[in-house]
Amino acid sequence: MSEKTKNRILVTSALPYVNNVPHLGNMVCVISADVYTRFLRLRGIDVISVLGTDEHGTTTETKAIEEGITPKQVCEKYFKIHKKIYDWFESSFDCFGRTSSRENYEITKDIFKKLNENKFIKKDILTQAYCPKCRKFLADRFVEGVCPKCGYKDARGDQCENCGALLNATELIDAKCKICGTKPITKESEHLFIDLPKLAPMLEKWIKKQSVKGRWSQNAKTMTDAWLRDGLRPRCITRDLKWGIPVPLKGFEKKVFYSWFDAPIGYIAITKECRKDWKKWWFGKDVKLVQFMGKDNIPFHTVIFPASLIGTKEDYILLDRISSNEYINYEGGQFSKSRNLGVFGDDAIKTGIKADVWRYYIMVNRPEKSDTDFSWDDFQSKINNELVANLGNFINRAISFINQFYKSEVPEAKPDKKHEKLTKEINNEIKKITGLLDDIQLKDALKNIMHISKIGNQYFQETEPWKAINENRQKAETCLAICANMAKDLSILIRPYMPETSSKICKQLNIKELDWKELGKLSLKKGHKINKAEPLFTKLEDKDVEKFKKLFGGKKVEEKREENIKDIFSKLDLKVAKIISVEDHPDADKLIVMKIDLGKEEKQIVAGIKENYSKEELQDRNIVVVTNLKPAKLRGIESNGMLLAAVEEKHGKENVKLLSAENSSPGDDVFIEGIKKEPKEVVEFNEFREIEMRTDANGHVLYNGRPLKTQKEEITVEGVKENTLVS
Repeated sequence: MSEKTKNRILVTSALPYVNNVPHLGNMVCVISADVYTRFLRLRGIDVISVLGTDEHGTTTETKAIEEGITPKQVCEKYFKIHKKIYDWFESSFDCFGRTSSRENYEITKDIFKKLNENKFIKKDILTQAYCPKCRKFLADRFVEGVCPKCGYKDARGDQCENCGALLNATELIDAKCKICGTKPITKESEHLFIDLPKLAPMLEKWIKKQSVKGRWSQNAKTMTDAWLRDGLRPRCITRDLKWGIPVPLKGFEKKVFYSWFDAPIGYIAITKECRKDWKKWWFGKDVKLVQFMGKDNIPFHTVIFPASLIGTKEDYILLDRISSNEYINYEGGQFSKSRNLGVFGDDAIKTGIKADVWRYYIMVNRPEKSDTDFSWDDFQSKINNELVANLGNFINRAISFINQFYKSEVPEAKPDKKHEKLTKEINNEIKKITGLLDDIQLKDALKNIMHISKIGNQYFQETEPWKAINENRQKAETCLAICANMAKDLSILIRPYMPETSSKICKQLNIKELDWKELGKLSLKKGHKINKAEPLFTKLEDKDVEKFKKLFGGKKVEEKREENIKDIFSKLDLKVAKIISVEDHPDADKLIVMKIDLGKEEKQIVAGIKENYSKEELQDRNIVVVTNLKPAKLRGIESNGMLLAAVEEKHGKENVKLLSAENSSPGDDVFIEGIKKEPKEVVEFNEFREIEMRTDANGHVLYNGRPLKTQKEEITVEGVKENTLVS
């Protein structure tokens, strides 16, 4: 890309799902896009960058069920978490938004209507997974099973996390419903499809030309060619979900768009959300769209999204360049949002290690052609040997020597032939780095930047200014002046990668932040006053590495808390009880006193349900009771346990509905599969309150997405809405 180019560039990064905290693997695309954008700004190129959160679809609904909150609440919660983490990692996006915005609703519906008007939408029957217990169609991510391609045991219904294969839920082996664990059946439902075969002639012509012209990465070409070679098929763009953009077509009002249809359109909507001149960027003939993606996102951005835009027959800009990366793995295994394995963004913040250090490590390990691996030992090595001993050491030596021997004033440089050779070598490196960054070879460019620092250290060591200051003063002065200007060049070169470190170097050199045109110039002249040298980086000690391995060895802090709550759940003694007598409390209008049969014993409990149930309704009823809760006196009468009920606000009053286990027997254990029961003698009420159980749409009682049950049945409750708290 020539510096004289008048093209404007629109940079996007893969939109992360808001179903979890982003991990280091997610940050590859985000930081890559930021590095490239910062480089373009330093070149004086008109550029904007766009990022946002992907908020629709089954990932959000699944997380909502897990956390017992609504999909909208999930989005609100995780949008803030994502924004905080990207800000901490110094991501300088011009437009940051979300796919659940009003703008995305409008633009997605507009693009769909134009596709439909142009006959690129067709109706067809889709055979889907259906859960007979939940009584609903299961969107792809609500189905889990064995991947038919590679045999991975925890594959999702839309894609295998292990081999990357795109799947349909009905293809999974030993499939089960993620909500209740039931084996789904197949059922037919009418859906809408984008007619890719009809769009294929236009799409293939564009791909053939643009993949070469735009210098697409090899994995992008390979995966896209595979889609074309296998033959394009109609792609379903609707789903049987509640959370998403409603389909504006008669007969399909209860369906929403598949998130992979509206998510890429989100780039356009986020630009509109943030800029009044959004059309200038998405319809401008002089705009180049550069997208940073993980390899699993490639076909959606080289095939489906361009097809959606081509099918409108409007002048939307299409993908110019795609930079797709492989995966960063964690200590020999995989990062996984669903399994919470690896170092996550909030973990990185808690280490106290600067964001620039993480940015450096992610970029120097950027998986451009093959997967790379994060390990704490390698992380320590790169910090100590590359940042501290190479870059940090060179900058610190150059500035501190000028502080010490020249009263913090840059001496005069009088280069000889040796210095001219050094200058030529540095300028060749700068030219090479510029070319690599233009070509989005971000890892190689960074390695070359660090090579300049290495050259500087070697030059400083060979010149020995600490000796030359007494033996050949001009030699020492020239060395220090050249090193000061090399430090200035390094402050510019590392700015896209490590902006905070770049600013620190500028502060120590007492210069403003310079652009790319200042590279290679001896612009720090004799007499320029600099500030005191300060270390740029801190060594990572062995004891810290060991600590971090234990703290962040594959489990999120939140997951650990969840384990604690599971531990508390295992301490509960939940049993089915039969009510054998009911009496009014003598000193309380709303309380009743019940005797319950627990099979091997009888107990007395007091409950505030007099306004909700008559004595006749309660007599001989099977309920669920916490039998080992600490005894409490309620208005003078002791209660030795607590019944469980779903409680919701209804018309200004509490609607209380008891849990039911009518097919079970008094004394039967109530449990959750996967949590071993180890009841404590006494559980405090405050401990019990930490556990959140909620209802699903079919009246089942769930904890962490799994049903409460006995050996004979699942525990249910009637007469309350979905997501009602059980206590």
